[in-house]
Amino acid sequence: MRGTLFIVAAPSGAGKSSIVNACLARDPNICLSISYTSRAPRPGEHHAEHYNFVGRDEFQRMIEAGDFFEYALVHGDWKGTAKRAVEARMAEGRDVLLEIDWQGARQVREQMPGAVSVFILPPSREALDHRMRKRGQDSEEVMARRLAAAREEMSHFEEFDYVIVNEHFETAVDEMCAIFAASRLRREAQAKRHAALIAALLAGE
Repeated sequence: MRGTLFIVAAPSGAGKSSIVNACLARDPNICLSISYTSRAPRPGEHHAEHYNFVGRDEFQRMIEAGDFFEYALVHGDWKGTAKRAVEARMAEGRDVLLEIDWQGARQVREQMPGAVSVFILPPSREALDHRMRKRGQDSEEVMARRLAAAREEMSHFEEFDYVIVNEHFETAVDEMCAIFAASRLRREAQAKRHAALIAALLAGE
């Protein structure tokens, strides 16, 4: 069976990466697609673990070669998902999770209408501001720009299938894992997965 593509998006500071990492640790049936980015690594980030870090010239070459499943300019830097890795894993029957922004999510949905999309919201604007400031890596000017970008990103939540409010972390993780489980139990998927069983159950005497 072909795997399911899950899309997870959120504004910066909503806790998306923490929720995704907790879900990946809990659910062995899903794997994360590592995105490419033209920005430099932040403290604690490692190549091929958090992102595939490449220069802007290399990223542009990949765009021109048609290597990306989706790509977008985010906060002045390019981010994208390589086609080959996603398609190969889905063909093997693995579920794949894309942790991307709303622009990338829109591109993916246009190409793969069967993708399941989730948007994560913070519990309040105050909580979002606090979480972004906790990082302590950006100037006030950059912070103001990021908060404005977050408001723009949140305005696109209606384009997604599911919405999770990250007020209590463990609850948000439970809800995300529930979406994964429910998607695998859809009738179309179960009919293919258990075709022999269903045929036997419906066979005449």
